[in-house]
Amino acid sequence: MEYDVVIVGAGPSGLSAAIRLKQLAASKGSEISVCVLEKGSEVGAHILSGAVIDPIAMNELFPDWKERGAPLNVPVTEDRFLILEEDEAYRIPNMLMPPILNNHGNYIVSLGNVCRWLAQQAEELGVEIYPGFAAAEVLYHDDGSVKGVATGDMGVAKDGSHKPEYARGMELHAKYTLIAEGVRGSLAKELQAKFDLRRGVDPQKFGIGIKELWKVDPSKHQPGLVMHSQGWPLDSKTGGGSFLYHLDDNQVVVGFVLHLNYENPWLSPYDEFQRFKTHAAIRDTFEGGKRIAYGARAINEGGLQSIPKLVFPGGALIGCSAGFVNVPRIKGSHNAMKTGMLAAEAAFDAVAAGSNGHDELIAYPQKLRASWVWDDLDRVRNVKPSLSKFGTWGGTIYSGFDMWCHSLGIRLPWTFRHAKADNEALQPASEFEPIDYPKPDGKISFDKLSSVFISNTNHEEDQPCHLTLKDATIPVKLNWDVYRGPEQRFCPAGVYEYVGVEEGSPRLQINAQNCVHCKTCDIKDPSQNINWVVPEGGGGPNYPNM
Repeated sequence: MEYDVVIVGAGPSGLSAAIRLKQLAASKGSEISVCVLEKGSEVGAHILSGAVIDPIAMNELFPDWKERGAPLNVPVTEDRFLILEEDEAYRIPNMLMPPILNNHGNYIVSLGNVCRWLAQQAEELGVEIYPGFAAAEVLYHDDGSVKGVATGDMGVAKDGSHKPEYARGMELHAKYTLIAEGVRGSLAKELQAKFDLRRGVDPQKFGIGIKELWKVDPSKHQPGLVMHSQGWPLDSKTGGGSFLYHLDDNQVVVGFVLHLNYENPWLSPYDEFQRFKTHAAIRDTFEGGKRIAYGARAINEGGLQSIPKLVFPGGALIGCSAGFVNVPRIKGSHNAMKTGMLAAEAAFDAVAAGSNGHDELIAYPQKLRASWVWDDLDRVRNVKPSLSKFGTWGGTIYSGFDMWCHSLGIRLPWTFRHAKADNEALQPASEFEPIDYPKPDGKISFDKLSSVFISNTNHEEDQPCHLTLKDATIPVKLNWDVYRGPEQRFCPAGVYEYVGVEEGSPRLQINAQNCVHCKTCDIKDPSQNINWVVPEGGGGPNYPNM
């Protein structure tokens, strides 16, 4: 299938790019063919974010978005920030918080529903969207430029044989291919390595975000309330914090973000989140309520220093495939949308000028540097590395100072760097005491498998495992012997399990059918032995409104 532009991923950046391409064509009285591939069973099925969204990009893409019925229905009415100790909670006065962290003017949303709405707008403009088709392979021209992508074959058994329903994947060729897979996409990894896109930039940094959606007692519901916290249950060497947002219809989302540069291999991000909900300042919101959805997703945290070269011959990286999250604001959707729009503008101009697509869209990074996205990230460029440099509390104090300086028009002349990748941070298990996490009570805190159940995760079981190992001996001789199997703990879905431990012959068992596609294993595995590739299209979580 031939197109002018193929976009991999129907998230905020990919859909915004598709819409902008069609808008430009309509304004010029021309035609441009655009296709969007989405590995989820439907648009929004794999979308997970907090989310409080800054509408700045939406205002540019659709100035009349309110009249069009965009699902931005709950404006933020109140900000609260707490510091937690085990038995206490201290609220920081809003007047002390840097103005950049003020959420008034923003909206609490389900990003999945926002993407569903964007997909409707895109289709009305003539964009072809194909959910349930995972882009599994990058295609190249003879000169090495990107030719397009191929979707994965369907109906392949675990042993590689073809089942009766076998169907060959499709090749989609384009002048330009925009990669909008989200954090740690498999094609983005390949392209960054092939074209050396990370040369001269810092390692990308990551967090894992774990989220639940609750229906709470109406008497405890405060539409528009946004609350964040730092501190307990994490120690001062482990970065992270919580979010708690009150949507409409008595819905509350609660989540926990844990930076993946932690050292202790006994630590379990999932269990830290469950423990957090039991704090006296948090628990009451959920007592008498019902948990209705669960999910997890990795988050880019490197900021400006970690953005790779964005273009390669025949395409570009947009949105979280490159990493445009503003860490202290806990926001990336506005930047993802804008980068998609900027890449679309560059691609449209190139196609209109008759380009054959073998070149680089150099106008895209030029437009980015001149945009408000660059300023948004520049203002907070020292926040994440300061947390690594000075620890949680020293880094928080420094970050507040740095952000206040920017608010007063003072740009400090230095830029802190990220020293190492997150997978290099783990220390041997022998240097730490195992963590005894409380047993879930089934009311406020829950076990992993019951959580995976309400993520609606499903994979065809008789298919090749999409969690591949480069060396099958490493799980035992390194991950178990040195770190005591940290993948059992950093995975939030119970995918990795060591069996045979009591018999003295541990073996890694991979329960791939549980995978919620968070990509944490691909990021945190100490030797980068786990390589996440796309499963059969349509597999994975099916989030209703996360």
